[in-house]
Order: sequence, then C-alpha cells, then structure tokens
Amino acid sequence: MSPKHNEEKISPLAPESFPPMPDIAGVALAAGACGLKKSSDSDLMVVELAPDTTAAGVFTRSLTASAPVQWSRKALRGGGQARGLIVNSGGANVFTGAKGMQAVERTVEAVADQFFCCPSKIFAASTGVIGKPLAFDKIIGALPRLKADLAPGAWQAAAKAMMTTDTFPKGATRTADIGGLDVTLNGIAKGSGMIAPDMATMLAFVFTDAALPADVLQTLLAEAVEKSFHRITVDSDTSTSDTVLLFATGQGGDHRPITGAEDGGLDDFRAKLAGLMVDLAQQVVRDGEGATKFITVTVGGAETDHAAKRIAFSIANSPLVKTAVAGEDANWGRIVMAVGKAGETIDPERLEIAIGGVPVAKAGGAVPGYDEAPVAEHMKGQEVNISVNAGTSGGGQATVWTCDLTHGYIDINADYRS
Repeated sequence: MSPKHNEEKISPLAPESFPPMPDIAGVALAAGACGLKKSSDSDLMVVELAPDTTAAGVFTRSLTASAPVQWSRKALRGGGQARGLIVNSGGANVFTGAKGMQAVERTVEAVADQFFCCPSKIFAASTGVIGKPLAFDKIIGALPRLKADLAPGAWQAAAKAMMTTDTFPKGATRTADIGGLDVTLNGIAKGSGMIAPDMATMLAFVFTDAALPADVLQTLLAEAVEKSFHRITVDSDTSTSDTVLLFATGQGGDHRPITGAEDGGLDDFRAKLAGLMVDLAQQVVRDGEGATKFITVTVGGAETDHAAKRIAFSIANSPLVKTAVAGEDANWGRIVMAVGKAGETIDPERLEIAIGGVPVAKAGGAVPGYDEAPVAEHMKGQEVNISVNAGTSGGGQATVWTCDLTHGYIDINADYRS
C-alpha cells in the first residue's frame, strides 16, 4: 500500500469505533509487521485454535483463484478440522504459478510446526497486489515472534493486519443461545475494493465457542453468506481471493449436542450468525474505496427472488446510478435504465420506483405532481434508499447494499501499486 493510502482519511461512513469483543475460549490471535508492505504497517496475523475445532468455508468462484484459496479448499475437504489460520496482506499470491503454491505450503508447514499439528489443519488467506510473488521467508521469520504474542483479545490488531486500501478495521460480535446456553460469535473482516457478489476482495473470519459438527457449520455458513456477502457490491469486480471461514472451538460449555443443521436448537445461533455477517458485509461497503454514501437497494414484485436480486444488482452496479448518488442528483431515469437492462421480466406499466420512501415513478412515467425537493433532500444524507417494484405477479424480493462512485475511487485505484 502506498504512503498515499496510509494518509487516507477514515471513511465518513465508518462506525464510531471498533466494537468491544469478548474472548472466545480456544482462540488466540497475534498480529505484526513482517515486511510485506512498502510501509511498516502490520501485514500478518495468525490464529491458534483449540484441538478439535471444526471449520467451514466459502470461497471465490473466480477461475483465477489464489493459491491460498486453493490450499484452504483442500484443507476443508480433509474433514473440516482446524488448528490454525495464517493471513497476510501486502500480496495476494494470485497468478504466481508453482512458486505461489510452494509459498503457501512452506508457510503452512511452518505454522503447523509452531502449533504441533499437521499442515492440513492450517488455513491460509492472502490479500494485496495480484501477480506478485509472496515473500514467504519473511512470513516464516516472523512466526516465532507472533506465536509468543498470541493472546485471546487481539481482535482489532488482527483485523488491522488484513487491511489494504481499507480505512478502518472491521469487527462484530454476537451472543447466541443454543439449548439454554449462551455461546459467543466474533467476526473480523477486510474489504474496500474489488467488491462484488461471489463475495469481494473480502476476507472474513468468524469464530465461536459453540460445539458444532463441520457439516452443520458448512450449511449455516452458506446460508449466512447468501444473506450477507453475496448481497454487496462496490465496483462489480469479483476478487480472486474471497474467503469466508467459520471456526467452532467447542470450548464454550456443554450445550446439548447438535447433529443436524435443521435442529430447532440452532434457530437463535442461525439468526445471530446471519446478523453478524450482514454487519461485517455492510462495514465492507461503508469502507468502499472513495465512498461517501451507503446505498440500500430493495426490489420487490419480481418473478422470483433470484430475479429480484439480479435487478437489484443491476441498479447497485450501475456507474450512472452510483455517480448520480455521489452528486446528490435525483435522476431516477438512471434507475429505470438499470432495471431495464437487468434481463429479468418486469411490467413497465406497473413498475414503481421510490427514493427515500418518496414515490418518483409509476404506471409508465413520473408520479403525477412529482415534487423532487424531498428526494433531493434525502440524497444529501449519507444513507440513500432506493426501492423498486418490478410490477409482476410474482413475490420475488431482494435487498443489496452498495456505495456511491466518486473521484476518490479513481484516485485510490490509479495509485494502488505506487
């Protein structure tokens, strides 16, 4: 990351502070600088997990997936067991050939040596410039120091170590009930640009002290990702490194055994996990490169939920819509354009559009007596809401989140490697 990026002001959409996050039994974290970044910023974090920790993961569907993504997919197929996690920023280790995979293998083996386990129980993730060989020797050299620094409360430091063009560290916590016993969920994430469904240049790691089988974790994670990280976009570019991992240490107490994902005892946990991941996903959007406004796009009246989602993303990914929001221009015609190009069935004569809850268009044209003043006032705020009824007889609906598109996005990405 260039000095310019370090000098970037914190996003105006950022939370007031990083949330207080409780310790989770069976989780210890450490972070520090190993020299992967041009600056002296923290660029490496490691997590040690208790024996018998279970794991689940969702990864990018990019056909040019990173070497760490390929490694972690393989580790997950090995039985869903985890003892550690190693994450670096300052280099994505993507499109680096055989040397890239060797770098992951050497790094993971070194972590496994520190944690006295087999390499297949170590997960890995990387973020940064694509095509740059990973200096794994620097990572390996820093591991003894990081192992000595492992502590249960280093959540914010770990989140900071993952940052690239991010302007603030991202974290969230929830408490859930399983069979009358409270369990804790903590999550940290990074992401600012190259954000689109399938998730984003987005790394997210969620930890719980619940005792849950790996197959149950996988089902719960997939459901939560669909409601969260698959509903965000900053620039419509799908990353090569998307990784969401969920770890369950089983160290939080003796709640009744859970044998299947449909167990009613998981209802609160399922809801809290989804809520935590929506929180993290929205923080990623709020830290969108150059963002000044957070946009919620809601679509109803579509033939199916899938159709509604496609229409919503057509709006959320439209540069014309996003720049209109940046300029606080209530140009609802651009929303009409984005709906029309989505390729999904709509009824133009029944199509309805509202901005900030104010109807602007229906029945094939502008609302009679339309007054733009309240819409223009709404668009001056940091939160902009766009809603569309596609006008079909179906009940399909979806909500996605995005941000505006400003000169700041160009400035950051034009200067990314300098």
